[in-house]
Amino acid sequence: MTAQLACTTADVGPEEALRVELEGTSGPVEVAVVRDGDGGWHAISDICSHGAVSLSDGEVEGCFIECWLHGSQFDLRTGMPTALPAMRPVPVYPVTIDGERVLVDLDGRLDGSADGS
Repeated sequence: MTAQLACTTADVGPEEALRVELEGTSGPVEVAVVRDGDGGWHAISDICSHGAVSLSDGEVEGCFIECWLHGSQFDLRTGMPTALPAMRPVPVYPVTIDGERVLVDLDGRLDGSADGS
């Protein structure tokens, strides 16, 4: 599988996240496409590893996203939790900007989480 169109650059403002569903090898994958405070682009699992809720509904600050339910925070670059109660990382995927298109490669996971949770 190659990089898939997730959205356009106009769809996500600075320090915002957008939930998208992409096609993985085993079916649909929920991904949060995030633009950090410096304008960098990230793709991270949209499912919090602690509360199984949508991370894209949370707050983005700098290179971190906070889960709206219990306040867990994750580093957008690594998927590692930086604030409790989450203790497990979430998958992070490579992002390519091609003109106005935001492409995400589900096969190029950047984290060490084997099961995606």
